[in-house]
Amino acid sequence: MEESEKDPQHSTWWVYLIRTQNRSLYCGITTDIPRRFKMHQQGKGAKYLRGKGPLVLEWSQQLDSQSNALRLEYQIKQFSKKNKERVIAEQATLSIK
Repeated sequence: MEESEKDPQHSTWWVYLIRTQNRSLYCGITTDIPRRFKMHQQGKGAKYLRGKGPLVLEWSQQLDSQSNALRLEYQIKQFSKKNKERVIAEQATLSIK
C-alpha cells in the first residue's frame, strides 16, 4: 500500500475490478484509481496481476472510508465470477452488508 493509502481517515476510497488478459478478475481498493492502475500496469502493484496484462479497469465504486472499502472488497471477493461479471455489465452500485 502506498503512503497515502495508509491513512484510514482519508475521505475517499475506491473499490475496483480489473480484468486480466486471461479474463480473470482482480478486486482491490485504493485512494487514487489512476495511480494504482498505472502501478498495476507497470507490475508494481499486486503480485497476482504481474505478467497478466494487458489489464482493463472494468468497474469501480467510491466509498467514504477505508473500513467501508475493505468491507465491500471482501464482499466482492466472495462473489462468484458470474456475479462479478453482472456487477461489471450493470456498472452496479453495491451496498455494504
